[in-house]
Amino acid sequence: MTVLILGLDPGSIHTGYGLVRKHGSALQPVDAGRFSCPRDLDLPRRLAHLAGRLGDLVDRHRPDLAVLETPFHGMNARSLIVLAQARGALLVTLAGRGIEICEYSPAEVKSAVTGNGRADKEQVARMVRLLLAARGEGWASDATDALAVAICCAQRLKLDRLASGAPVLP
Repeated sequence: MTVLILGLDPGSIHTGYGLVRKHGSALQPVDAGRFSCPRDLDLPRRLAHLAGRLGDLVDRHRPDLAVLETPFHGMNARSLIVLAQARGALLVTLAGRGIEICEYSPAEVKSAVTGNGRADKEQVARMVRLLLAARGEGWASDATDALAVAICCAQRLKLDRLASGAPVLP
């Protein structure tokens, strides 16, 4: 059976997305990119724009589940508040469409993709391209980060479900 996983790398200006199809142990990239909001919009309109773009993507691809990184604790308070608002717009959009949502810490994502929870962005990007057998030309770093989150979810999905007692998806 096949599972389509939507990874998201949220931001109030740029939000990366990456869709990965998991069939058995094989991973295949389906779509990746980023939503960019005009900087001249105020925050509520940027969040509405972000929610609308995500809604269109979800309606087009119909992912089985979505996954986001948990916020990084070292962020300054103002940035963390804006990120939390962007995450909220994404979460409400996904929940409103009945999409199951998973979350992993940045260290879990890096560890799942590279084997090193402290890997830098370039190491993660290289491993994403390798794991997906794709050159990744033209993928913005936001998209690569979102694909990494989706890969982490694909690799951890069965373990997480087994630990929680939930039914195990393929």
